[in-house]
Amino acid sequence: MPILSTGNELIDPVKLLEQAGIRTGMTVADFGCGTLGHYVFPAAQMVGPNGKVYAIDILKSVLNSIEGRKKIENALNIETVWGDLETINGISLPDNCLDIGLIINNLFMSTQKEAMVKECTRMIKTDGVMIIADWKLAGVNFGPPAESRVSPQEARHMAANAGLTLIKEFDAGKYHYGLVFRKK
Repeated sequence: MPILSTGNELIDPVKLLEQAGIRTGMTVADFGCGTLGHYVFPAAQMVGPNGKVYAIDILKSVLNSIEGRKKIENALNIETVWGDLETINGISLPDNCLDIGLIINNLFMSTQKEAMVKECTRMIKTDGVMIIADWKLAGVNFGPPAESRVSPQEARHMAANAGLTLIKEFDAGKYHYGLVFRKK
């Protein structure tokens, strides 16, 4: 049981990770992981001691927070990685090293959305998956401004341009959509 709140009031991280087909022994990255690692810590439990989870962010303060929680929870299979998601090769992980990549609630913040999706795709193995989940466009009176939000259609287009194929769509919560893509 996590010691800190995981913020799953908006998106249940376990249900989201199950949509990706997460299993023990897998390698997962949360791109733009955020201070509490809402998806990092559940993923670490789900992949087990033989799996690996990369918590990736551009803010070193975020990574320091993850490191602190990692120590509290003795989560030895988590590694923090500083990186710029908006730059190709901006993250020091090698090509084709991930089974699952997560872009959760980050596209709306980026001015380089296409580059972000391509950089994340670079690290996913052939037949690996990426989940994109972000804010629904309508029906939500909090969260990012409507003009900053990315539609599911736009996310599908960016993923297709990065070489990903949509395999399913899911309701990621009352306020979010979810898309699962496979890299071919």
